[in-house]
Amino acid sequence: MPEKVTYDNYLEHHYIHRSNWLRAAVLGANDGIISVSSIAVGIVSAGATRETILLATVAGIVAGAFSMAAGEYVSVKSQTDIEKADIAREKQELEEDPEGELHILARIYEARGLKKETSLLVAKELMANDALAAHVRDELGINELTQANPIQAAFASLLSFVAGGILPLIVVLLSPLKNMEIFLYIATILSLMILGAISAKTGGFSMKIGALRIVVWGTIAMGISALVGYLFGVKF
Repeated sequence: MPEKVTYDNYLEHHYIHRSNWLRAAVLGANDGIISVSSIAVGIVSAGATRETILLATVAGIVAGAFSMAAGEYVSVKSQTDIEKADIAREKQELEEDPEGELHILARIYEARGLKKETSLLVAKELMANDALAAHVRDELGINELTQANPIQAAFASLLSFVAGGILPLIVVLLSPLKNMEIFLYIATILSLMILGAISAKTGGFSMKIGALRIVVWGTIAMGISALVGYLFGVKF
């Protein structure tokens, strides 16, 4: 008996099913590394004491982590609310005008390249099996790959931001004050390279391009922060 084809069989050979959690994790870790390092570099450049730099770094980690979590929750929750509203509307339309919805689905398949007769046949068979699921997937474009859990996304962003922000905190604690700025630059660039490479590898993308892309933007962010610190020259 031939093996039944399922979404799980298909996804074994592709990376798209990782997109939701990978995006949240990379975004959180990237922001943790760059944001906290940039804060520390800016404060160091202004001539602050180690205690002030440490306080600013810890504050940056705490504020950034909860800001990321709140932002991710609100963003994903808004998306899921819109999806639920559209699904409810689609369910009502199926109850009120099933024939019209059948032809809408058939036209979608026809636009994708199927013949008119084939499109109508496919639409009828799918609607006979699960009409709402067919319309949610093919008319609204909502499926298990695009859906995300707001709470999970929030925690993923919070934890990954903290993980990324710990590195500059360690540098602030251990490196000499005189050369702290250099140590922060080096540690941050190396961390960004590793993060970019790992995220690219996990997503099936070029590790070199992934590392280069994240390093370039991280360097720009830290450079601007250092410039601000030098320009203002505030002594703490």
